[in-house]
Amino acid sequence: MSTVTPMPSRGLWHRVQLALIRRRLDRYPSTAPRYAYLGIVVLIAISLYYIYWEEGATLPLLLPYYHMSFHYFLVLVTISNAIGAFAAGAAGLSDKVGRVNMALFGTLSIGLLQLVAIPNISSKLGFAFAYSAIGIVEGLVLVVTPALMRDFSPQIGRASAMGFWTLGPVLGFLAASLVATHTLPHLHPWQDQFVISGITAIVIFAIGFFGLRELSPQLRAQLMVTERERALVEARARGIDFEATIRKPLQSVLHLDLILSSIGISVFLLIYYAAVTIFTIYWVLVFGQTTANANGINVWFAACNAGAVVVTGIISDALHVRKPFMLIGTAGAIAMTIILLSRTSFPHTGYYTHVIIVSLLGASIGIAYTPWLAAFTERIEDRHPALVATGLGLWGWILRMVVAVSFLVIPYVITTATIAVDNQAAATSLQALQAAQPYFPTATKPLPPPMPATVRAGLEAVGSPGRAAVVFLRDYPANYAATHNFALAQVRTALEHPSLTGQLTALQSFVPLAARIRAGQHVSPAAIAGVGRSSPVLATLLRAEAQLVPAQKAAPDEWRRWWWVCVAGQIIFLLLIFAMRGRWSPRAARRDLTEHERMVEIELAKLRQEGTLLEQAS
Repeated sequence: MSTVTPMPSRGLWHRVQLALIRRRLDRYPSTAPRYAYLGIVVLIAISLYYIYWEEGATLPLLLPYYHMSFHYFLVLVTISNAIGAFAAGAAGLSDKVGRVNMALFGTLSIGLLQLVAIPNISSKLGFAFAYSAIGIVEGLVLVVTPALMRDFSPQIGRASAMGFWTLGPVLGFLAASLVATHTLPHLHPWQDQFVISGITAIVIFAIGFFGLRELSPQLRAQLMVTERERALVEARARGIDFEATIRKPLQSVLHLDLILSSIGISVFLLIYYAAVTIFTIYWVLVFGQTTANANGINVWFAACNAGAVVVTGIISDALHVRKPFMLIGTAGAIAMTIILLSRTSFPHTGYYTHVIIVSLLGASIGIAYTPWLAAFTERIEDRHPALVATGLGLWGWILRMVVAVSFLVIPYVITTATIAVDNQAAATSLQALQAAQPYFPTATKPLPPPMPATVRAGLEAVGSPGRAAVVFLRDYPANYAATHNFALAQVRTALEHPSLTGQLTALQSFVPLAARIRAGQHVSPAAIAGVGRSSPVLATLLRAEAQLVPAQKAAPDEWRRWWWVCVAGQIIFLLLIFAMRGRWSPRAARRDLTEHERMVEIELAKLRQEGTLLEQAS
């Protein structure tokens, strides 16, 4: 009697490997799970850019902590982007080895760096290594996440999907700015911001680890225009020799149209990368905003950009065109960047004026960018649908190199920014002393009004000279009432802390010298040294002011020059739009779609007929 050997059952470990390591889908997912996968990819992108933009949100606090010059930081940004460029190019390998594990374990690694490493790093060299490592992961995820969005979105719906993916960089920036705005006044150490973003990344990694899958290589190697083509795509996948389709990947995507399109969008985005990296410094230095208020302006930029990328993607899909939106958005971005640069001549421009400008600027960038990204992935599919990540890697490499070069150039265009950032603490002390001057007694106003609590707090933060001034002004009115004499020697006798009288002497010498420097008059080193004999702190402030005053006067022109560079990049992109593939007319685009659907219906009918014949034969 013969026995039938049962098929070995597949155990738990095999199922775990299939679900959590290979993660492969051999059938195109239905709508609900497809949307779930798209949502997880967006969360991964948000967590990555929340981490990546954290430095910009905390820059005014981070630089003094590490004794890091602004120029050093910009060089670090350059290095991080250059490393990220080559990581983006390498991410093209995800066409062959898969995308999900690259995205997930990249998210875990930068989450741990942000949570554990950076808050405990005390040297700027250590911070540089950590920031560069984050740049490597950013380059990888920059490519694999939009590739995943493409895999799970047919071309009709592609702009909407890419709009939601673009929420990653935008909401990451928004999260960094919003959390900083609301927590910096309460969580004073800047390291707390990094802990919060690190925890967020690890939570999102856990969601993705258990919930994210990816298409098999055979499924993602095909062009899919509408969701009606699922059966057709699955049938075609059975006959694909995937290894044969991805030979010579670089030669397949190195085409002039893809290269020029990548260069165009990269120079267009110069204004965006300046915004997310140095807008906070710009508002603080040029317009005197606090770090919290500067992040508040950034929140409006990011929120309007986020709304625009999603709404534009939905409308672009509804009309089946991309290029008109690129044109409208780019024209708006050019106009708003010119208005932004015009405000550098008005340093007292208010908070809400800047909010209106950056809100319209952010919306314009979003209107142009989402349709471009959808059109770019569609053009790669026309060239070679199995090599979408390779094509996106080409774009990622060009984008990161353009950004790297831009941050290498910025210190030579905005030369005063380094002076202003490096002397930021001195500038804050000088502002506190200047704000307190109306409350100092003078020969013509021997009994000034009482100093408000906010001014007194700022003065005390200056250090011993400020504390001396506070004590002096507290005790001065009683002493004046008793003596009716403005002699400093008699005032000193009333002080509870005689050891501070030297600071007071220096402070009285400091005030007129600081006023002369602010007025643009020369103050000799000997005069500053005289103040230093009683108060080295005040002498240091005078030397810093001698550097800051001319830098502050030159800063508006220098920032204006950089914004003009950004305008030039936007104009280049505007011209290149006319050379890109795609319809201008929604009517013509609908005709193309109707013709495509007719061809698909013919192929589906053949497939159904072949299926019927197969059933009859069996």
